Amino acid sequence: MRVATFGYQTWGHKTLEALIKSNHEVVLAVTHPPSDQPYESIWADSVEQLARDHNIPVHLAQRPDDDLIARVRQAEPDIIVANNWRTWLPRELFDLPPHGTVNLHDSLLPKFTGFSPVIWAMISGATEVGLTAHRMDDELDTGDIVLQRAIPIGPEDTGTSLVRATIELIPEVLLESLDLIEQGTATWTAQNLDDRTFFHKRSARDSIIDWRWSATELERFVRALSDPYPNAVTYYRGQRIRVLRATVSRCRYGGTPGRVFIAEGDGMVIVAGADAHRGDGPGLVIQSVRLDDGTELPALEFFGRGGGYLNDQP
Repeated sequence: MRVATFGYQTWGHKTLEALIKSNHEVVLAVTHPPSDQPYESIWADSVEQLARDHNIPVHLAQRPDDDLIARVRQAEPDIIVANNWRTWLPRELFDLPPHGTVNLHDSLLPKFTGFSPVIWAMISGATEVGLTAHRMDDELDTGDIVLQRAIPIGPEDTGTSLVRATIELIPEVLLESLDLIEQGTATWTAQNLDDRTFFHKRSARDSIIDWRWSATELERFVRALSDPYPNAVTYYRGQRIRVLRATVSRCRYGGTPGRVFIAEGDGMVIVAGADAHRGDGPGLVIQSVRLDDGTELPALEFFGRGGGYLNDQP
């Protein structure tokens, strides 16, 4: 089929790369200009450069306009494939090709619609992540599903490892979906939107630790915000620190959430949980931290003998 792609960053790059290696013809690659926005500079493989390296026509745009619609119309694609296109597309555009537009979304829709789905899935305690190929419609990530693949979330997984794993699913899900559509054998399944969960874009505020969460939730939070993502942040005696590694304590600890308490193993126990005053649950054992100047320290070296409290602001 003749395919036009709408994509950005590593997700769009992987999508275009898979199509270049396939028997489909890429007639146009639409992508956004480079950005300095932090979350858009993490997975920054260039769709534009890959397309130009393979003599594929490129159109740069921040959002759809008349010029973009005319360019797509001129390319005469059989289908549009979108992956990590950052703005809403009008029906005039996504319904333009005979087969419409297939969007790839890195969650198991209808769960984790919206932004940073892998990170939010891990933070929320989901047991799996995945990739969904679905038909684009007027709303965000709500169209009928043609194919999904799932990946279980393991106890040692990080946000970064799971993002990489879902990116590696792109060629399989994309090419199988296109084969089904081209052959006329695709089965489109409507999403049950009563089960939809919709998550917002992440910002600096969303990386700040809330010590009222349980130690289990906080340990998962730290793993979700692994490098190169902005790490989990807390404040100690006016100083901002990033928590790089942490585990759930072996023993139960009671008191006030955020209290820097005592050494356990190779880390420092922080009292955690809304019901910490009951002493029924474990604490979070911080093992390593990073300071604003980039220095990384073992937690026992940084905290010394303990004492004081961790807070959500200086």
